[in-house]
Amino acid sequence: MGFRPASPAELDEMERGIDAWAARQLAEDNCVASVERAEAPLRRWYIRVLGEEKAVFSIWLTLQQRSLHFETYFVPAPEENHERLYEYCLRRNLRLRGARFAIGAEDAVFLVGEVDAFDADDDRLDRILGTLYEATEQHFRPAMRIGYASRFRG
Repeated sequence: MGFRPASPAELDEMERGIDAWAARQLAEDNCVASVERAEAPLRRWYIRVLGEEKAVFSIWLTLQQRSLHFETYFVPAPEENHERLYEYCLRRNLRLRGARFAIGAEDAVFLVGEVDAFDADDDRLDRILGTLYEATEQHFRPAMRIGYASRFRG
């Protein structure tokens, strides 16, 4: 079942809500380093997040007529152990809530997800940020040790 389309007025209201949420995150959340917006007509936000295992990563939020798409670049294409890394990510998908690992451009690994545009309230946005932060913190180092094993030896 697909998401129902939002009217232009509803999208404008959702956009203002996401702007306000992002401004609060920047002011109140120590892990949010910056928030930028794409040029109109795109409804896209770039949120730079400070982590511990992965020092900095960006989350992209894209508001569309029916959905809010979110993603973060997790790791570049592996230099070695391709199958093991992709298997690791696929097995972790079973336990992730609200996001999933995916192979994207140039075989890089991303964390992605999508929710109904009408569900993009403060609580849902907090969960998206938390989910991507937690998954990155928990899985970045093991993924790098698999896909770049020779760099971690010795």
